[in-house]
Amino acid sequence: MLVFKFGGASVKDSKGVKNLLNIVSAYSENIIVVVSALGKTTNALEEILKLSYQDMAMSLNKLDDLKNYHSIILNDLFSDRNLKIFEEIEEEFSSLTKKLKSDYDSYDQKYDQIVSFGEIFSTKIVSAFLNQEQLSNSWIDIRKVFRTDDTYREAKIDFDHTEKESTKAFNFKDNRVFITQGFIGGSKKGLVTTLGREGSDYTAAVLANLLNAEKVVVWKDVEGILNADPQYFDTTEKLDKISYQEAVELAYFGAKVIHQKTLKPLHNKNIPLYVRSFINPEGKGTEIDCFKHYDQELPIFILKKDQMLISLLPKDLSFVLEDELSKIFKYLSEHRIKVNIIQNSAISISFCIDNANNKSKQLIEKLKEDYKVLYNDQLELLTIRHYSEEAINRITKDRKIYIEQRSRHTAHFVMK
Repeated sequence: MLVFKFGGASVKDSKGVKNLLNIVSAYSENIIVVVSALGKTTNALEEILKLSYQDMAMSLNKLDDLKNYHSIILNDLFSDRNLKIFEEIEEEFSSLTKKLKSDYDSYDQKYDQIVSFGEIFSTKIVSAFLNQEQLSNSWIDIRKVFRTDDTYREAKIDFDHTEKESTKAFNFKDNRVFITQGFIGGSKKGLVTTLGREGSDYTAAVLANLLNAEKVVVWKDVEGILNADPQYFDTTEKLDKISYQEAVELAYFGAKVIHQKTLKPLHNKNIPLYVRSFINPEGKGTEIDCFKHYDQELPIFILKKDQMLISLLPKDLSFVLEDELSKIFKYLSEHRIKVNIIQNSAISISFCIDNANNKSKQLIEKLKEDYKVLYNDQLELLTIRHYSEEAINRITKDRKIYIEQRSRHTAHFVMK
């Protein structure tokens, strides 16, 4: 049994959905297909949700735009407007509108109820199209299979319950192909939960683990995992194979190809993960497996933009390292603020965090209660795995470096 995951970029239009059909049709094995929301639907739903708190009329206008986007894809894929899929999508958008106007206990709780619709739309459309094209499949509502706690936007899976439900839901005696959603689950209270942004990879990995898949294939718009993001670097090379450990390192430091949580359930059962191109499905891509050696010895560059460097100094020079670190990191943990790099001296501590939301401002105000706080924003964090002096000099030339750290295999630079 195989698990395929298709991201939003791979199904952004009717051409992408037809390409998914061609890829899945080329395999004779049993397959679970995990599909993300179409294109930029998740981003659109996030904007719609935010607007609903400010201007409901504008929010509903944006929702109409999203509905029209899905209608265009529907009309391209299905010539018969009387098919049930048109009615189903209409009903889902009506349900979304009602929930958008409803009150919930918190923003995060409402976020999960609203944003999760993207995967419902996409999987219903994909399933109906595959059935129309004689690729018989079953649509599975993963919200009834993945039992989670109620930590909205970062829900944790109840693996015992989920394993039992997965075994029942994905019964290959009934069908060879199943279509289901990534990113979402359901709590005991009956509310929808999400597993964190980019959580569709994680969904695929968990299903592979629980159902003992032969392998997982993540279909993307790149030939495999590259040694640098082509958005930021002119020259890139494909990594043919890397170890689980190497992939975890890359994910931790900010590489966007594989979600951080994805690798553990696969490593636990030695299930290989392939990153392959949906544009060139014949390509070999990148294999992540139990490799013990790093073959190519290519430097790998990971660039995180929009970073903030915060430096703390005690107001009275009475810095007690262990106690102060404990207090600082407890606050960071409570507010889910990830530290990307840290450096300390006898009377100061500096750390780099993502500056993508208002949490950094709130953090600074909180820290000012006890410390003198200095900060720099609009910085970049460059991580180089398997670095060389030539690679470092080439990338950091003419840049102002605030922090530099090196270990045996990894170098970090906070710079501007």
